[in-house]
Amino acid sequence: MLDRFSALLGKASAWLTLFMVIVTFVVVVMRYVFDAGLIWLQESVVWMHAVVFMVGAAYTLQCEEHVRVDIFYRQMSPQRQAWVNLVGVLVFLLPLCFFLGWKALDFVAVSWRLQEASRESGGLPYPMIPLLKSILVVMPVMVALQGIVILSRCVRTIRGD
Repeated sequence: MLDRFSALLGKASAWLTLFMVIVTFVVVVMRYVFDAGLIWLQESVVWMHAVVFMVGAAYTLQCEEHVRVDIFYRQMSPQRQAWVNLVGVLVFLLPLCFFLGWKALDFVAVSWRLQEASRESGGLPYPMIPLLKSILVVMPVMVALQGIVILSRCVRTIRGD
């Protein structure tokens, strides 16, 4: 279930990259052909770029495409790999996700409380900025959930199931 949700979000973020390219093309054409620009459209490209990375993180972890220093890992048996992954998730991944989520909560709450909008005139209006900043809480939750899926796989592998 969580794997499917991570895959769905990962694929949605992949499609967002196509949309981001199209919007960038529109911004360039408007600026250099029509000598006009929409600040909110330019800002949306930056935010879409951030969302692609933040939302795609859990999917990247699920597909095991994350950065891994595997000098010894490749030669290990599946059980030893499971132990390495189990320790990595418990010692590094979950505490980091907890810390990032905890630190982001105040940041996001302040954005909602202030009804934050873009500082640029003609930029993204409220509630776009708080919605986008909320991804800072969603990302560690999604990565932590994917970490729990990895933990369950590790336990099954270690038990020999």
